[in-house]
Amino acid sequence: MAPHKIFELGDVLLQKGSILPDAKLGYLTLGALNEARDNVVVCPTWFTATPSDVAFWLTGPERALDPSKYFIVVPNHFGAAVSSSPSNTPAPFDRGRFPRVTTYDNVVAQQRLLTEELGVERVKLVAGWSMGACQAYAWGALFPEMVEALGPINGSARTANYNKIFLRGNIRAITNDAAWDGGFYAPERPPVAGVRAMAAIYAGWAFSEPFYRKETFRAFGARDTDEFVEIFWDAFYVKNDANDLLAQFATWWHNDLGDHPRFGGDFDAALAAITAKTIIVQADTDQYFPPVDSDYEASRIPDARVQRIETDWGHMAPFNPEDQQVIDGALRELLGS
Repeated sequence: MAPHKIFELGDVLLQKGSILPDAKLGYLTLGALNEARDNVVVCPTWFTATPSDVAFWLTGPERALDPSKYFIVVPNHFGAAVSSSPSNTPAPFDRGRFPRVTTYDNVVAQQRLLTEELGVERVKLVAGWSMGACQAYAWGALFPEMVEALGPINGSARTANYNKIFLRGNIRAITNDAAWDGGFYAPERPPVAGVRAMAAIYAGWAFSEPFYRKETFRAFGARDTDEFVEIFWDAFYVKNDANDLLAQFATWWHNDLGDHPRFGGDFDAALAAITAKTIIVQADTDQYFPPVDSDYEASRIPDARVQRIETDWGHMAPFNPEDQQVIDGALRELLGS
């Protein structure tokens, strides 16, 4: 895997009025830009993901997003540790003082990366999973003249109330740990208990009831649900900085496609502004982003449709090889291949 690169953004005025000084956008590129500069695919990152994670799980020589055919740009959203985040930003915007970043802030920075650094004016496809899907919608609404196709996977254009209940539980799990200390915990004493509690909450929502009833977690080497939480979820999340997790939760919580001066809070108008060919890929058992939201969004985006994934893997469908085939089929259709 190629190393991550850094695009220096300078001081960034954020959508909600604060400044992110000396902002940095981490990214990865795969493949080569063709002579016509019309083979560009943008894959924004999901919650906690590095660009390398996205490249590993969504691209490859046997996948729809094949680096031998496309120039794939994977930008890391703010808060996810490669781009500017609470854990790597100097005082006074470090740790608990990191400013609130919106989905639109991320996409505006990514558009600058493509146009200023990579010399790209047209994007063949924007596709991403979860928080990456949220960013895909924002790409389509804010830069319709650039984007030819959208492939949001298990995400939404606006975080629904049901989703916020899940997020509130995660946030409280971390912030109720006494070690959190308002976001200014000592590096040698992070709020591990809070992050572990968050991991247990995440485990219950990420997959589906059939996944647990059929004990599919045994495929991960776990003998029971307790061991599954410990060896998979705890191990994954305790390596993340707690403030980074909370910054990303804040972006996720406030995600709303209509919440932009161009749309004045009109969610339907923001969806209608998307002119790209759109296929919303949605697992039928996703508990974070239920299919009802995708159905509504497709009804307001011109000529959009929903591609259902019938799966027990819930939100985590992109990690199941069988479900990857459905995802790749939709992306190939969008790419015209």
